[in-house]
Amino acid sequence: MQHIWVTRNHFNMFIEQIRNKNFNIYLYLIVIGGFFGLMSVNYIMSEDVNANDMIDQLIDQLGTNLTFVLIIAPLSMMCLGLLFWVKVVHRQSITSLTTARPRIDWKRVFFSFGLWTIITIGLTVIAYFSEPESFVFNFKPVPFFIFLFLAVILVPLQTSFEEYFFRGYMMQGIGVVTNSRLIPFLVTSILFGLMHITNPEVEKMGYITLIYYVGTGFFLGILTLMDDGLELSLGFHAANNLIGALLVTSDWSVFQTHSILKDISEPTAGFDVVFPVIILFPILLFIFSKKYKWSGWKEKLTGKLHTIPEENSGNGSTHIS
Repeated sequence: MQHIWVTRNHFNMFIEQIRNKNFNIYLYLIVIGGFFGLMSVNYIMSEDVNANDMIDQLIDQLGTNLTFVLIIAPLSMMCLGLLFWVKVVHRQSITSLTTARPRIDWKRVFFSFGLWTIITIGLTVIAYFSEPESFVFNFKPVPFFIFLFLAVILVPLQTSFEEYFFRGYMMQGIGVVTNSRLIPFLVTSILFGLMHITNPEVEKMGYITLIYYVGTGFFLGILTLMDDGLELSLGFHAANNLIGALLVTSDWSVFQTHSILKDISEPTAGFDVVFPVIILFPILLFIFSKKYKWSGWKEKLTGKLHTIPEENSGNGSTHIS
């Protein structure tokens, strides 16, 4: 039989690569079951609790910055815990949890972060000048810069946990078990959206808001599978939460912060909920696909996993027979 040497980049390797690790489905079940168990308990306990009132009470008792830390710290610490679990228990490298490339491509992370930062700032400026009566200037130097310091540390950890858990850990684990890309793509995207069901925004505007969260899950899933790694989704997610929290806050958002502006309008779930999903995200996918020369969309998003033999040349090539 003819033997052909091909580079890893000819295949979608992000999920497949962990087949060469000591894969143990029970280790995945412990982490995934534990996380969603906590989410279920949180949902049940919050059914009769007004999230906005609870946050207001915390702010009255602890202050805005400490309340922010209290809300974001659990997921931020979970990021470190997950990376420790993968590295020590699974004996899997953080690089292989992040990307199929030989090393993490930080240029991709920063490009995605910068692109979405520019768009977010632009949209905020447009919103402010379109409806100035909906905003008040909220900037106070000392509290803002304290918040900036806390946010720069904690927000990337929080967003990285969500990416590593859903698009990394779950997508790889479910993918190997089901021998599918489509199943982990669908499952992780939907569960990512539903994880936000207890957010004050959902309580304030209704379940229609989940269109945005689930849609974002699908967008980030496409980034991961098409680009063979988490770099673009890590950058986007960090920019989305960090820059958003620094620019605008409101009395009905999960992050009530010492931001530059405060939205005082009455929130409604209108076109602004679906605008990112049906307009902005497709534009971003077009930009990324052209920059990184994506191809084989159907195979990468819905195909079966490739069979990757153990033989590896050690220089990024795989021996296919």
